[in-house]
Amino acid sequence: MNQSMALIGECMIELHGRREETFRQGFAGDTFNTAVYLARLCDQQTLQIEYVSAVGDDTFSEAMLACWAREGIGHALTARLENRLPGLYVIETDAAGERHFNYWRSEAAARFMFDDEAEGEHRLAQLANFNTLYLSGITLAILTESGRERLLEALARARLHGARVVFDNNYRPRLWADTATAQRHYRALLEHVDLVLATFEDDQALYGIDSVEELLAYYTGIGLDEVVIKRGAQSCIVVTPQGREEIAGEVVEQVVDTTAAGDAFSAGYLACRLQGGSSTDAARQGHRLAATVIQHRGAIIDPRYMPAMS
Repeated sequence: MNQSMALIGECMIELHGRREETFRQGFAGDTFNTAVYLARLCDQQTLQIEYVSAVGDDTFSEAMLACWAREGIGHALTARLENRLPGLYVIETDAAGERHFNYWRSEAAARFMFDDEAEGEHRLAQLANFNTLYLSGITLAILTESGRERLLEALARARLHGARVVFDNNYRPRLWADTATAQRHYRALLEHVDLVLATFEDDQALYGIDSVEELLAYYTGIGLDEVVIKRGAQSCIVVTPQGREEIAGEVVEQVVDTTAAGDAFSAGYLACRLQGGSSTDAARQGHRLAATVIQHRGAIIDPRYMPAMS
């Protein structure tokens, strides 16, 4: 069965490496990383992938859109904004593969993707034509207040048309004025979500939750259909109407760069679920892809290193 998926967020210029080395340039961003890995894992004849964002009118934006096209990701719903630029971030990694980020994104084009009343509403209206919509806590954080309000209204309309909304929590404190503001916006969004892919440490920081059990009680109390709790190298917890499972992660001997591990897991999980796989198989596929990605530098690995997926 042919399916379509729109992923909403920000693609940035990425520079990555170690301080004493030459940095490499690419394009990345949490929901974009997931889009790339989904496109690589799924047959493009059966899954149409569209990226919803905004870019500038500069040469980096041109190169960015060309990159999306090479990966099989559409950009018909991405705005081109005059006199705007994409955001930029630098990843520095230490010997253990842990990351340090520096961002330049406060005036990035993606922040204003829904601000033009006519054009923004037109793009948002198109979301009702997709089977699945995907966004993250970073998507929510970078938008203006009016952009957030319009997005939530569009998600509600899309669900009435049968779309399923997937949310990856990706909480980044520095993107919010304070914790209370972030909590308020997250709770408003979760009213329109069907599947949550949550990193436990992020929600622990956001909600002050002490245990997985407490977090699961919070999400199931909202009435979500499907909840996945990601815990890094540890097992993940999956709750569906069929019950609860705990699926072990994969052992990685040498971690090079943990960037996009959670984004890759989400892509592996969704690719399997969208193709009719069980939540158990989906979690295993998510772990497998994440384990591969963290053995390479940068958010997007070379296609030749993509693992075989069942």
